[in-house]
Amino acid sequence: MTEEGRGARFTTISGRPLKAFYAPADVEGQDYRQDIGDPGEYPFTRGIRRDLYRGRLWTMRQFAGYGTAEETNRRYRFLLEQGQTGLSVAFDMPTIMGYDSDHPMALGEVGRCGVAIDSLRDMETLFEGIPLRDITTSMTINGPAAVLLAFYLCVGERQGARRSELGGTIQNDILKEYIAQKSWIFPPRPSMRIITDILAFCSREVPRWNTISISGYHIREAGSTAVQELAFTLADGFAYVEAGIAAGLDVDEFAPRLSFFFNAHMDFLEEIAKYRAARRIWARHMRERYGARDPRSWTLRFHTQTAGCSLTAQQPENNIVRTAFEALAAVLGGTQSLHTNSMDESLALPTEKAVEIALRTQQIIACETGVANIVDPLGGSYCIEHLTDLMEREAEDYFRRIEELGGVLAAIEQGFFQREIADAAYRYQMEVERGDRIIVGVNRYVRDEEPGIEILKVDPALEKKQVERLAALRSERSAAAVEEALFRLKEGARGDSNLMPLIIECARAYATEGEIIEALREVFGSYREVPVY
Repeated sequence: MTEEGRGARFTTISGRPLKAFYAPADVEGQDYRQDIGDPGEYPFTRGIRRDLYRGRLWTMRQFAGYGTAEETNRRYRFLLEQGQTGLSVAFDMPTIMGYDSDHPMALGEVGRCGVAIDSLRDMETLFEGIPLRDITTSMTINGPAAVLLAFYLCVGERQGARRSELGGTIQNDILKEYIAQKSWIFPPRPSMRIITDILAFCSREVPRWNTISISGYHIREAGSTAVQELAFTLADGFAYVEAGIAAGLDVDEFAPRLSFFFNAHMDFLEEIAKYRAARRIWARHMRERYGARDPRSWTLRFHTQTAGCSLTAQQPENNIVRTAFEALAAVLGGTQSLHTNSMDESLALPTEKAVEIALRTQQIIACETGVANIVDPLGGSYCIEHLTDLMEREAEDYFRRIEELGGVLAAIEQGFFQREIADAAYRYQMEVERGDRIIVGVNRYVRDEEPGIEILKVDPALEKKQVERLAALRSERSAAAVEEALFRLKEGARGDSNLMPLIIECARAYATEGEIIEALREVFGSYREVPVY
């Protein structure tokens, strides 16, 4: 593109104006020890470990799941054979919303956007032949997170693993659902009760488990700016810390197992600055505001996924290049875990070929580029340090506005987050439609005809197979045992018992996810959002 064609407006994707160059004056007043520090030292701006990837590469964790548990188990085995180092489960929409596969609301959606998991039996099949004590698993599930965690713990139990040997993550970030993704089940306050029960249970029973993956990813996918993703995600994190403390937990008892999940978007330098600012903000608030004494409570550990919303259906091979740059930004920003999107995900669930290319992208970054040999190699750049400081200041401004509204829950109820994200998404879309923001293959460098690529098609017969499997389970299990376990769960929900042991008992009896959720819904009710215009 010629200089004439670029115009005079230079901003980040988030709309932040950019100077032509940065100099020492742009970081004037910055104190290296107080504001930046060496890697592995407070405030962890440069990373949470001194040796970072010299000691251990990030976990390469491809998000995968479709059809039935058998189909997805085969995909997991393929990925592990290709060198993937962690599993990440994508659930179908009925599972995400707490419905069994034979529920009327599940019709036509079973196994479409992820794997259908109705019961412990499905979870056993999903991980058949995969020793859970030898691998970590991330599960992207929120409203029914406690149920899916219970299924997973029971599978580990049947494999002979102790709970203390199991490692992994449940997303379990319900606040983000009310803000952006919208896959809630219960109202906010009982949902927070379930989360604090999980915090307490896992801190005692499953110490290697990340109990919440506080997710900015979906906030960004909904259309937020980078600083909104940063601020809203950390605000949610602080709300969970406050809820844990209010429930009587010591902050250092549960905070070390909180983790984060960020988006890696296309604005390379802005994204790197976002990750560095996130670490510094979290460390300072945890130590100074919440009085955490354990350095593990100060360290922000995060998983990253490349931006699904940056993928285009037009010229889908271009998505390989987009994903590579986004993944590189995540690595330079110090991520602990990474998923790279496949080129065809704007069209369908990815094929094995597309998934392999996505995984190879990570492996090439790790083994061939040399960036894993130096910790925070862009640290000290006038531009990066200036952007890091700026994002921190703008995030703190958001924290003050949220506090003035009465906190995160009150801000959700008033539609604050929803309006902010909607406004940002609208501004970005208008930039694209005016041609101010160029998307290669979409509004510039387009083709008259798009060549087709092979896409994965989920066999509709898999839904019938899953429903038949569920019917067989119901006929084989002890109905009395299920009824008794569900009764005890409802009684516990009406009182103040920790719900996790009761949900695990339901799982052992082969109660289905839908039955467990419905038992809790009888006590907690359902949530209906007030529309925001």
